[in-house]
Amino acid sequence: MTTTDYSTSFLVDQSPGEVFQAITNVRGWWSNTIQGETGKPGAEFTFQHKDVHRTTQKVTGFEPGKRIVWHVTESQINFVKDKNEWKDTEVVFEIARKDGKTEVRFTHAGLVPAIECYGRCSGAWDFYVNGSLQSLIATGEGKPIQEQ
Repeated sequence: MTTTDYSTSFLVDQSPGEVFQAITNVRGWWSNTIQGETGKPGAEFTFQHKDVHRTTQKVTGFEPGKRIVWHVTESQINFVKDKNEWKDTEVVFEIARKDGKTEVRFTHAGLVPAIECYGRCSGAWDFYVNGSLQSLIATGEGKPIQEQ
């Protein structure tokens, strides 16, 4: 039996370097409340949305213009039975030139249809990756969660 990790991709006109810079600007496309460093190897940061979702990510892969990997070290997802569903999963951004454009391939390894949050979490990633991140790359303006 094989698992199907959530994955999506898109193409943009910007260079791999510009794409890499936008991805590491996590506050610019995911949430303005991100706590911690997001743009260097070994950095750790926390995402929290109200009392619904809180995760801590460690940057374990960092190849400028090519690849970024976050390892989820802590997970508290309060709308599912197993609050730790994201713990020890990996969020991977791969960047490559393709047909004169730059392709961004996003994979959340471990976010599979068999886990309870798959529907809501993959839908959220659709918005943040294909909507907000792509907008940040293409226009300089993302659509991150804006909280006080």
